Amino acid sequence: MTSEHLSRCVELAAEALAAGDHPFGSVLAGPDGAVLAEDRNREVTDADPTAHPELALARWAAANLPADVRAACTVYTSGEHCPMCAAAHGWVGLGPIVYAGSAVQLAAWRSGWGQPASPVAVLPITAVVPGLSVTGPVAPFDEQMRVLHEQAARRAPDFT
Repeated sequence: MTSEHLSRCVELAAEALAAGDHPFGSVLAGPDGAVLAEDRNREVTDADPTAHPELALARWAAANLPADVRAACTVYTSGEHCPMCAAAHGWVGLGPIVYAGSAVQLAAWRSGWGQPASPVAVLPITAVVPGLSVTGPVAPFDEQMRVLHEQAARRAPDFT
């Protein structure tokens, strides 16, 4: 299921980019692996810098799933959670995270393209949510995300 779910995350990231948003997408899978919810980045289209898909899925899970089910869910995502999204994940009590590309990779790519650094510290998810099971980066999905982020960088040199 990991490949299917990460492939869908990359598709959602491409949809976000096509809509004018930053390329990020996420899938929430239930204990049986079935997709319960999915979302894409909407920072630009919603004019809200916190409109990250990981945060949206945490909010959805809090509103729609009991705590024991949330703990057994897995979040698949195109990019490693930022500290804001990692904190939401931890507060809601979601289970493991599997990500395509890491925050360290994204920071290095952006630097190589001459883009400004993120306004938020690059931290591993487990620095925010200790003990959480986290897997990533996952090839070849990390390379697919590099391509999407490079397209975003070419489109908007001030992409943050």
